[in-house]
Amino acid sequence: MPEVTDKSLADEVKARRKEAAHERWCQRFASWTQTALLVEAFLLALWPTGATIALLAGVVLLLIRFCIDKNFKFRHLPLDVPATLFALIGAASVLVSPDRNFSLYNYYNLVGVYVLTYILAGQVLRERQQVKKLLAVSAAAAVLVILYGFYQFIFGIDTASMKWVDGDAFPELKKRVFSTWENPNILAGYLDIVICMAFGLLVRSGSKEQRILMGALMLLGVACLAMTYARGALLVIAIIIAVYGVFRDWRVLAGCAGVAAVALLADPVLYDRVLSVFTKVDTSMEMRMALWESTVAMIQDHPFLGIGWGAYYMVYPEYDFYLQGAPVLIVHAHNVYLNYAAEIGLPGMLAFCWFFFGTIWLAFSARFEAPNEPLLLPGPFTLSQGAADAELAEVVRSLEAQMPRQARQFWKLALYWPEQRLLSGCALGLGLALVSVALNGLTDDLLFNIPTSMLLWLMAALTGVLMLMQALPVEEGESGGSEN
Repeated sequence: MPEVTDKSLADEVKARRKEAAHERWCQRFASWTQTALLVEAFLLALWPTGATIALLAGVVLLLIRFCIDKNFKFRHLPLDVPATLFALIGAASVLVSPDRNFSLYNYYNLVGVYVLTYILAGQVLRERQQVKKLLAVSAAAAVLVILYGFYQFIFGIDTASMKWVDGDAFPELKKRVFSTWENPNILAGYLDIVICMAFGLLVRSGSKEQRILMGALMLLGVACLAMTYARGALLVIAIIIAVYGVFRDWRVLAGCAGVAAVALLADPVLYDRVLSVFTKVDTSMEMRMALWESTVAMIQDHPFLGIGWGAYYMVYPEYDFYLQGAPVLIVHAHNVYLNYAAEIGLPGMLAFCWFFFGTIWLAFSARFEAPNEPLLLPGPFTLSQGAADAELAEVVRSLEAQMPRQARQFWKLALYWPEQRLLSGCALGLGLALVSVALNGLTDDLLFNIPTSMLLWLMAALTGVLMLMQALPVEEGESGGSEN
């Protein structure tokens, strides 16, 4: 009898050890998938190849996590249906492409990273603390992009050999920064997103220090945006902030007008660039209108499945009403909506619009009511008590000890956000940022750039996550990551 008891006890101990080891592995994979997402978000604007590697690693880890953790269930975001329709219609358009092999290659390389980014972010982000960390690493990346833009402007970027400027119309324009992005227009679209996110957080901030921090980030972003001389993006951000000021707070409108006046008076070249939008001085608007005419003709001839994913440059010569055989490769329509309608048909474009504008609606619909909270709560840069952060915590304490007391107090108040305010500001910022993408899409196809599209789908997933998260009490939102 004692032998049976001893064996039963040994089996129970073994089972508990096995269960504890399994739980540790589940926690490790949860941490690793989160880290992969954070690395992707950080590298998107800095090193797109590294971001893609992090994405693929994160997806593999996520699949393993689904297999080993029975409590971790796949969950659906509010706009999964139009996202799926868009992907399926895009796949079907490959069948009508003049070069199916190219369209298929282009499709799975582009749509693949979009959808995987959406899935990874949508499944990993289940706790409010994770959202805070995502915002923190994204803000850090944005600061690096902006600082590199300042570096380019100070040390000079010769645009003589680049096709971003009409040299005859703007002979004095010699610098257009592009930082870590491919060209100034894409950088400008990214900066619009950064400025909108900072503005949303500024509006929802709860202290003077937080307003100073977000205001400084906005001003740095606007200054770098001015260095791109991207007229469309400059007008878009001015319109968004001015409209918000008209309907919500006149002080915002006054501040926007003041900053715009100072920028235009300080830089005559910028003034000429912005004014040229309303004239025919520059040939770029004339060319865009001609491209749109050609694209409309494509849509009329191929309304259902379009001309094939990524096939615009192959089909455009048949509809060349403007360049007339010039040796210039036209790869997109300089309009997001027309480009999708041409390549994947009207149904595909409508699916994209459902997904895209539905996401904007969700962002503005999210509500995070601020409860009575203590002044200082853990913020995006808060270190935990775990062993992994012990050394970092010691470094922080050492640095704080060397700071003047006033500086320590400023950073403490600036970085420690009440949870509800941070998430509310994030939702507002996402809504405004997506509106900037929508407006920029009228005159350019920023989504032709892979990192920009990955960022869009990441923002869409984050918006869906916030909608699911808004109804959770604070204690539930901060608990386990196994909720559906």
